[in-house]
This record gives sequence, structure tokens and C-alpha cells, in this order.
Amino acid sequence: MKIGYLGPKSSFTHLAAQEAYPENACIPYGSIPLCIQALANGVIDRAVVPNENSLEGSVHATIDTLFRQNQLSIEQEIILPINHQLLVSQQTAKDNRPITKIISHPQALAQCADFIEARFAGATVEAVASTTTAAAYVAKHPEEAVAAIASKEAAFAYQVTIKETNIQDVAFNQTRFWVLTKKTANTEVPEQTAEKATIFVTLPANRPGILHKILATFGWREIDLSKIESRPSKTTLGEYFFVIDLVMDKPWQLIVNAFEEIQLLGGQVHLLGVYAVNVVEEVTKNDSSQNKN
Repeated sequence: MKIGYLGPKSSFTHLAAQEAYPENACIPYGSIPLCIQALANGVIDRAVVPNENSLEGSVHATIDTLFRQNQLSIEQEIILPINHQLLVSQQTAKDNRPITKIISHPQALAQCADFIEARFAGATVEAVASTTTAAAYVAKHPEEAVAAIASKEAAFAYQVTIKETNIQDVAFNQTRFWVLTKKTANTEVPEQTAEKATIFVTLPANRPGILHKILATFGWREIDLSKIESRPSKTTLGEYFFVIDLVMDKPWQLIVNAFEEIQLLGGQVHLLGVYAVNVVEEVTKNDSSQNKN
């Protein structure tokens, strides 16, 4: 089975893919839309993509790309702890050179903004394509006093030194990843291991109180919503669809009845998946092999 993921190798999404499929070949893709499209085209059997970070919120590329697809579904969710490290080249660590530039993915930079301001206020901050790209740059340019924000796994992969550990501003930093499969979710009774369901809801023509009425279909049935978010439909200014996560602690038929009531109100419901959640407490892969000065 071929597993695609948002690359490159040693990224946090790669770790999530390895967590879900430790025995399978993992193929990196340069962007979320490319990874999802490869699954839709049958090039890969599963796609692993980030969905939401506890500090920076939803990954819009994932949500928006899936909204335009109708033949894919969520098979499972993986929640990883995200611990950022400050990486420098072995030469920079040996010479103890002051850091003049810090590079990383925009989300990683945002998640470590307070640390950067407190410890490296005079350094230039530059966004790059991924945390792993940043680690690779540091390894390839040992003559530069540049640091990367990336994972321990990236430090091991590129043989660079961890200068500071766990530098994220909030200790409880997690990212949700979705494992996608090429099959359409249906309203049959799900497996007992299912913990969540995710739906896209499109409202009918804008009418006063319509969102309240749609949410009430869940409210009076006491169906718990763990997330609701609006996204522009990218058709006309002011038109949105909604992403809703449901907690699977009520009879499934009760939830299906809520979907049917939304449709009677003129809304459209697309069931993206009913799935189990795997919470990873600590990523241990390669931890014993890290460089630390």
C-alpha cells in the first residue's frame, strides 16, 4: 500500500504517516492539494495531511481542497505533540557563533514567536516551505550563523545540532492529521471505534436565522459539536460553507436524522468521514540518536 504525505521527509506529517503505517512506503508531496489529488487519481492508497494546530488553527488548504472533492473520506485522525527545536550546524555550535537569522515554516515561526522575541530579538526571521527544508538549509550552509526551527527527527536526518529544546510558546502544542482514503463516506452504522464525524454544510440562500435553525437540529437532539468553522465557498463574495465536527456519543440514527432535517431546511450535508482518533503521547522515533550540544 502506498502512503502519500505532505513532505518532505522528516516533517511532522511524515511522522504522522509513519505512526499510522509503520510498515508501508511513504511518498512525500510538495503541497497538500498535490497529495490529495494523487489520492483522487489513484496514484496512492492513502493520504496523510495536517488539518488543525492547537495554536494556529485550521489548515485551510486541507479543508478547501477536500470541499472540492466528493470521492474521498477520512479514515482516521492522528493527533501528534508538536515540539519544536532550535537547530544549528555543528560548526556554528562548535564556534558558538551568535545566531543572526532564524528560518522555518510560517506556522512553526508563529508557534515560537515569543521565544524568538525574547532570545533572538535582533535576528532576521525568514519563512521557508517546511521545517525540514529549514533543517536541510542549516546543514548545507555551515558557514552561515543561521538557525532552523524543526523537529528532533529533522536534526537526526540532517546531522545538525539541537541548540535549544521544546521552544514552542505553549507546551501543549498539538496538530491533528487526517488519513484520507478514496472512498465515499456513507450513513451506514459506523464501527464502534468511531469517535468523531466531520461534515461540510452548505446553507441555502441567505435567510435570517437559517444558521440558527441548522445548528438547532443538533442542539435539541443534544448532539455535541466539538468544532464549527466557516470557510468562503469561493463562488460569490459573502457565501460560505461550514466545517462541523460531531462527537460520536449519541445513537447514529439520531445524527442521521439531524442531517435529514438540515436537508429539509434547504441545506446540503456532505459527510466527510466517521472515524477513530489516535492520540500520540510522545514521538519516540530516533529520539535516542539526536545530536545535542
